Amino acid sequence: MKLYQVVALRVIPLVLALFISACNDTNTAKETVTATAAKSNLQFLEVYKNPSCGCCKKWMSHIEKHGFEASSHNLNNLPTFKSEKGIQPQYQSCHTAVSQDGYVFEGHIPAKYIHQFLKEKPEGALGLTVPAMPVGSPGMEVGDKFMPYQVFLLKIDGSVETYAEVNSQEEQY
Repeated sequence: MKLYQVVALRVIPLVLALFISACNDTNTAKETVTATAAKSNLQFLEVYKNPSCGCCKKWMSHIEKHGFEASSHNLNNLPTFKSEKGIQPQYQSCHTAVSQDGYVFEGHIPAKYIHQFLKEKPEGALGLTVPAMPVGSPGMEVGDKFMPYQVFLLKIDGSVETYAEVNSQEEQY
């Protein structure tokens, strides 16, 4: 047997064992975060965003201050991810959060509406969205500037309806 064959026979199993171990560590870490959220009665959201987006981080701070545990994942091809989750292009924003139950929360939705949605769990619902990035919404604060906006209910069948209207900064909290 040649030297490279001997090395390959010894190294490949080691590399595979390390890879499997790393995968298990990732799953264990995720399970630990989810278990921690469950023990503290916090809802857990996985947030998918662009690596360079600052407003997404601000929105995550907002939801964490209002009873959520969040973990972020940077994706370079968000539109494909959003489409796979059933979010039509006209209802997309800069980030997508996914709950433990698989509901999607697209964009700068105030935490209070996510809590309300998760309590109600409307039949046939996919999740909620605040399309675009309205000035003054959580994570998009610019001094005292505010632009009224709507929170939409996304349905599994592709239809959409108004879930809430936010006409002032105070209504968001």
